[in-house]
Amino acid sequence: MKSISKLGWTAYGLAALVILVDQLSKYWILYVYDLPSRISTPIAGPFSLTMVWNRGVSFGLFRADQDLMRWALTLFSVVVAVILAVWARKAVRPFLGLGLGLVIGGAIGNAIDRLRFGAVVDFLDFQRLGFFPWVFNIADSAITIGVVFLLLDSARKDSDA
Repeated sequence: MKSISKLGWTAYGLAALVILVDQLSKYWILYVYDLPSRISTPIAGPFSLTMVWNRGVSFGLFRADQDLMRWALTLFSVVVAVILAVWARKAVRPFLGLGLGLVIGGAIGNAIDRLRFGAVVDFLDFQRLGFFPWVFNIADSAITIGVVFLLLDSARKDSDA
């Protein structure tokens, strides 16, 4: 078995943390706060909690109302997470390790939702800002921030490797 770099372990730990926080937040939203019965609750300023069952890909794009698409999206998320996990084994740059960990955790967090509920649980709503028209969750946030880290890593100079 090939060794895993220190940043690879960091990526795996971060992925596990993202999955844990994502799933705990969704548990709280669904079963403690019971957001599905409230639909939407203003919290502070432009922030609300709004219940959305996302059957599409990111931000509701490409809705997958049929069961076949649900399973295809779940499989795609898991395959992407596995590919990124293999890549993370060799991570030697901080932005790469952080980015991979965040994307892996987010992909698995949303895949768990698709397996459990047939849709992704979205509830963080900043739509009243006027330029952010989506409701999202912790996993979506992790994926987005992870992609930013991966882009920053890819923009580095080769001599920084």
